[in-house]
Amino acid sequence: EVQLVESGGGLVQAGGSLTLACAASGFSVDDWTIGWYRQAPGKEREGVAAINKRADNIYYTDSVKGRFTISSDNAKNTVYLQMNSLSPEDTAVYYCAARQRAWARVAVVTGGNTMHYWGRGTLVTVSS
Repeated sequence: EVQLVESGGGLVQAGGSLTLACAASGFSVDDWTIGWYRQAPGKEREGVAAINKRADNIYYTDSVKGRFTISSDNAKNTVYLQMNSLSPEDTAVYYCAARQRAWARVAVVTGGNTMHYWGRGTLVTVSS
């Protein structure tokens, strides 16, 4: 059974950092495409970043380039999202999602509409 569990959310001041984790089971994170998504109150879900390690494929949405880093750890079967220089605009519920055989760019720009499995999310709140 495929499962995704996010952790690492919390309250942080503007300019601070957080690292989110997406622990996967039922498949290897090295072989699938894993994406991070976020949904702020009253806004549509947007793709943040995605990784397909086997294909050496990573993609970020423009608003997080240079601030966020996605990575995976095969030994822990976990995908991370390191978030630096956080701003109040980054406040949202962050979700990870997975599917086989997807380009990271497609996973991000489609806002997760092509992803098959989802975690329940973790809340990130950035105070000004």
